[in-house]
Amino acid sequence: MILVWIGAGVIWYYFGPVIGLTLGLLTMTALVAIQLRYLYLLNVWLDFPESAKLPDGWGAWNAIFARLYRLHRDEEKSRAELSEWLTRFRQTMNMLPDGVVIMDDVLFLEWCNPVAERHLGLTLSKDKGMRVTNLIRNPEFINYLILGRYDQPLTVTLRDRRIILQIIPFENRRQIMVTHDATESDRIETMRRDFVANASHELRTPLTVINGFLEIAAMQPKLDAATRAEHLRLMREQGERMQALIEDMLVLTKLESVDFSLHPERVNMTALLEQVEQEARALSSGRHNVSLTVNGPDINGSSDELHTAFSNLVSNAVRYTPEGGEIRISWQFAEDGPQFVVQDTGIGIAQEHISRLTERFYRVNKGRSRETRGTGLGLSIVRHVLLRHQGSLTIESEEGKGSTFSAHFPVSVVVR
Repeated sequence: MILVWIGAGVIWYYFGPVIGLTLGLLTMTALVAIQLRYLYLLNVWLDFPESAKLPDGWGAWNAIFARLYRLHRDEEKSRAELSEWLTRFRQTMNMLPDGVVIMDDVLFLEWCNPVAERHLGLTLSKDKGMRVTNLIRNPEFINYLILGRYDQPLTVTLRDRRIILQIIPFENRRQIMVTHDATESDRIETMRRDFVANASHELRTPLTVINGFLEIAAMQPKLDAATRAEHLRLMREQGERMQALIEDMLVLTKLESVDFSLHPERVNMTALLEQVEQEARALSSGRHNVSLTVNGPDINGSSDELHTAFSNLVSNAVRYTPEGGEIRISWQFAEDGPQFVVQDTGIGIAQEHISRLTERFYRVNKGRSRETRGTGLGLSIVRHVLLRHQGSLTIESEEGKGSTFSAHFPVSVVVR
């Protein structure tokens, strides 16, 4: 502005005041117009700030726009980094096995991961901004929030699942709630307790018999030969029963171990089933009519494990079929894959027992099972073997008319 008015003064001196003032006013008007134009461009850019669209400047505006460009570029970089970290945080939270819920200080839902949605029945898109106590209507949970004793977790039953949850205050106006589904761990712990109790019970009876006979032998060393022979026979039977039980428990433990992986190989089903048939005939001792039909392909799997599973199914049929009954063994290819079928004309099973037959130590008739020297683990072993071979077991039975046990395998295990 000083230079403009100095120039106008020079022109005034040489050409008169009118021309000097006119040129000075025109130049000042042009400068004001330029400043207004740059102010307008800056105002437009501030509405939609993008580094690529920042206008070029002249004079002092060039320095202003250059500084704005640097500031906005740094801000965009910070936003990109923040967005990347936020994306990583959400991905990490989504991958967690436990649920995470973020609430404000008055328990309004701000965010939760998919696991928490499943545990608590929430839907983030619809429930965000709503009070958690209105979304989770459980008296124990509400009391837990009201009392504010967050040093200990709370275990509640929600949606038929056992959920352990704990609230962790953080910052001044937010709280984190962590949820953990303990249903499966509780089930496994119950199974473990039942297994120990059942195994102890099964082993206690033969041990009691053996110890009783040993005490008699110690107190009465001059037993007659016949009595001594009978005692030894009974002790041997009980010892064999304990040995069979322990062997089945070891097999079941090995099948359930994650370290014992399956190494599939081609299994000659004809040879395997002929061996199973021979064992069934030997166990039957001619008391049953045993037949075998093989009309299916070889499969990939473990020959030893399949032999164990099939032998258990066939031996059960022999044990629970009265003398003169029929036991039909077949290997055939069905529409959904090969299947091994054992059909007998035995005593049958009531419908209320069928769903529990594969449970450990479950027996329909405990007295009859012990008479036939069953351990109560055979069908559990069969189920685990089939699971390792991607198969499944179906049971059809009617009391007094016999049973049909079918082991189904997928087409993918067939040897091409």
